[in-house]
Amino acid sequence: MSELKFPTVEQELNLKKLELAALLEITKAINNNLPEEALYKIYHFTLLAQLNIRTLSLFLIDEEWECKVCFGTAHNFREIELPPAITELREITSLAKLNIDRRWQDFETVIPIMHNNRILAFVMIGNVHAYYTTLGALSFVQTLSNIILVAMENRRLERHRLTQEAMRKEIEIAREVQNMLFPKKLPNNEDVAIHATYIPHSSIGGDYYDFIPIDKNQFLFCVADVSGKGVPASLLMSNFQAGLRTILRQTTDLHTIVSELNDLIYRNAIAEKFITCFLGLYNKATRELSYVNAGHNASILLYENNSYLLLEEGTTMLGIFDELPFLKVTKVPVPHNSLVFCYTDGLTEVFNFEEDEFGIENTIRVLKSCRYVSSKNIHRELLQEINSYNSDSTFSDDITLLSCRFK
Repeated sequence: MSELKFPTVEQELNLKKLELAALLEITKAINNNLPEEALYKIYHFTLLAQLNIRTLSLFLIDEEWECKVCFGTAHNFREIELPPAITELREITSLAKLNIDRRWQDFETVIPIMHNNRILAFVMIGNVHAYYTTLGALSFVQTLSNIILVAMENRRLERHRLTQEAMRKEIEIAREVQNMLFPKKLPNNEDVAIHATYIPHSSIGGDYYDFIPIDKNQFLFCVADVSGKGVPASLLMSNFQAGLRTILRQTTDLHTIVSELNDLIYRNAIAEKFITCFLGLYNKATRELSYVNAGHNASILLYENNSYLLLEEGTTMLGIFDELPFLKVTKVPVPHNSLVFCYTDGLTEVFNFEEDEFGIENTIRVLKSCRYVSSKNIHRELLQEINSYNSDSTFSDDITLLSCRFK
């Protein structure tokens, strides 16, 4: 910084008038709620016209340092990186004292702008009127810059708060929509007992299960998984559920149901999303289960003697092709005291410290060992097993379990 010069009384009075005019100009601009670019321009012209500061650059920190205002310089500092020797400063400093690139000789003084013990910006000024080299005058430039930059910082924080609030409300709505998709009551009668467990990974998951009575002899059950999470996944799943129930009013033919669902998802998928699902249609009069596995984890049909059948035939995931390249509806007999267990990959794709997957083998082992306990306790046991198996403290995906006990 150049040698401090003390202004005369007349100069000091004039200086205070200029400072007051600058302060009023900046305050008026802030109160008028002008956009940031307009505020930067007013800041520029206020310092130039009111305070006679002819050379200035303003660097603001967001994710990285960015030059927001630059005038009166021989170089375009919008394209020049702020050197560490400046970013480490916390008090008004003469640039002549710093060992930095010669280009920065366009300026005489660097003024840090702080707020709540956090650096917001750096103001570099040069070519100023002689009495503006006094520390008091430089401090006013610091104060003036602080006023406008803190105002803009507060605006950004408020915008962020409003955005977060909007997202929170959006998530609440999506969560309510998702909760409405799940059946309010599952049957437990002389023919079948169905129990479901759903554990979302985040506030809005991408899993879905359903039970839909069709007539006195038939019902459909379903487990599905949307690629991705959050609001888009929830919206696509609501389309899937609405489509499934609408199609079921027209037909119970699984081939037609799955084809129509694929067409619906293909037309409505957002950002290349798709759905895997298992659809089972049970007829208690014939004790037959018709099913389609659309790219989903194989459901397990566990017999009374602990032998089992993997229900994995069907088609590819829904929403990838405009027409499914293959589709097979499979019928299997369901003897008395059999269990059909459906799940999403959040159950099996859990890894231990050796990076071994929990997998379907461990799932079947637990099912066999819990063959004669309630479905609720089977689910509890499976969750305890994967909790013990998991090498992480949290799960990376939603977990949905659906057990159908056929009596």
